[in-house]
Amino acid sequence: MPGQSAQGVHGDGIAGAGEVAIFGAASEAFSRKNINCSIAESLERFRPVAQAAKAANIKVRGYVSCVLGCPYEGDVSPKRVADVAAALADMGCYEISLGDTIGVGTPGKTKAMLQACAERVPVTKLAGHYHDTYGQALANIYASLELGVATFDASIAGLGGCPYAAGASGNVATEDVVYMLNGLGARTGVDLDKLVDIGAWICGVLGREPSSKAARALAAKRQR
Repeated sequence: MPGQSAQGVHGDGIAGAGEVAIFGAASEAFSRKNINCSIAESLERFRPVAQAAKAANIKVRGYVSCVLGCPYEGDVSPKRVADVAAALADMGCYEISLGDTIGVGTPGKTKAMLQACAERVPVTKLAGHYHDTYGQALANIYASLELGVATFDASIAGLGGCPYAAGASGNVATEDVVYMLNGLGARTGVDLDKLVDIGAWICGVLGREPSSKAARALAAKRQR
């Protein structure tokens, strides 16, 4: 809101947000196409937002797009991803979500990117955000787990997508992630059956099939 600080908005109870997010990119071309500025310019724009949020005791989560590939530039170097992640951490972001926006990443590339970032940012502050366009999202999550990343963004029924990538699917399906983590003995605190139910409901509203393989298999098992 122009002319009004984050403290004023929060303090007056107009919004009362407890957390905000800032979205950058590791690709110059994507940054210009998406938010009409260079990476460096975007970081300068983020700084006053982060400062105002800190003054208002509002948590800030950072996001980096195109960490494993760009629809305009192709491959993105791990060093560039690490540079942006480090800049967001320096601003005070409590966590930085590293996004494979168009879902082209593979486990080897994911590990190389995370290793570069972990040299600049504590791995406990890193999160994975993997789209499943090429069916690699779960493999990339597993590779991330092996390096100590423990937070992942996911989407119920795999909803979503990217308008900049032909055939791009949504973020990895929450149901598939929880099924895999359950199999690994990880404690998520998430009820898989309820996820399947809510995924079926929203897909019914939208008139589409869930892209989650785990959800489809579990739903079919119930019908036997």
